[in-house]
Amino acid sequence: MTPLSRRHFTLALAGSAWTAASQAETRWTDGPLHILVGYPPGGSTDRVARILADRLSARLGTPVIVDNKPGAGGRLAAQVARVPVPGQTTLMLANPAVMVVAPLVFKDNGYDPERDFLPLSQVNSYDFGLAVGAAVPVRELSHLLAWLRANPGNANFGVPATGSLPHFFGLMVAEKAKVAAQIVGYRGSAPLVNDLLGGQVPVAIDTLDTFLPQHQAGKLRILAVSGARRSAFAPQIPTFKEAGLDLAASGFNAFFAPTAMPRDKAEALARVIREIMQEPDTAHRFSDSLLDAVVSTPAQTQAMLTAYRAQWAPAVRSSGLEP
Repeated sequence: MTPLSRRHFTLALAGSAWTAASQAETRWTDGPLHILVGYPPGGSTDRVARILADRLSARLGTPVIVDNKPGAGGRLAAQVARVPVPGQTTLMLANPAVMVVAPLVFKDNGYDPERDFLPLSQVNSYDFGLAVGAAVPVRELSHLLAWLRANPGNANFGVPATGSLPHFFGLMVAEKAKVAAQIVGYRGSAPLVNDLLGGQVPVAIDTLDTFLPQHQAGKLRILAVSGARRSAFAPQIPTFKEAGLDLAASGFNAFFAPTAMPRDKAEALARVIREIMQEPDTAHRFSDSLLDAVVSTPAQTQAMLTAYRAQWAPAVRSSGLEP
């Protein structure tokens, strides 16, 4: 290649790069992209947001900021996210408590999950686990159920929050097992695990990743996981179906955009998120955090939400919790 042709080639590359950068800047945002999370730092939804914030920043060429807006069980973030800030691009990363359960439990959430938000992409799923403290004299789910029937005063199921998905899954377990369980709501996973380890509550239900480190350390025992198949993170633990209860359930985290966002922009962001979820490095980061990565289109995410509402609405309505 001659010096002149090399110069023309270099200029062409520079022009293409400038054009792509200019298009990306106008397409995405005039400033940072914000991801709203309705929980404090450190939880599973927050961990997912921070993994993807790094990848989105690299792909979009703009800062991506995780905004933690804890309060009202995640509903505060949804109330904020539904009204876009002028000149700011904001997405919300939300779980079933915000997008499925809350509308069934509370009369006025300050948002409508179907009217106010566009589903962009589910990015992970997670199983629930049922665990017992070391002092509980059982090592299998069938033994636990027999023990609870013989000792009904011990039939207390701790969950990380009243009205949470583990709360309603606990009710499903109690109904299937024909155990008159009392649900004991905590203010988060940390105090729940502390009381389980200390023997203040004999049984607890929470996300699998919450219990797994203590299970591996021998400080508590996970008797069953809620997935349709055994978890890759704990293949030695049976599913509820394998343990004798015909139950399967899971949770999710998914990205949502306010419906006020232009559709072409929302679709472009959904496409970028989906491409990031297909990258091996992203899958490794999720696996290191004990999370199952999911690749999903907006249509697939909407179908998942529809099926999810059909599964969980009966359990919420039969729980006795009044809006």
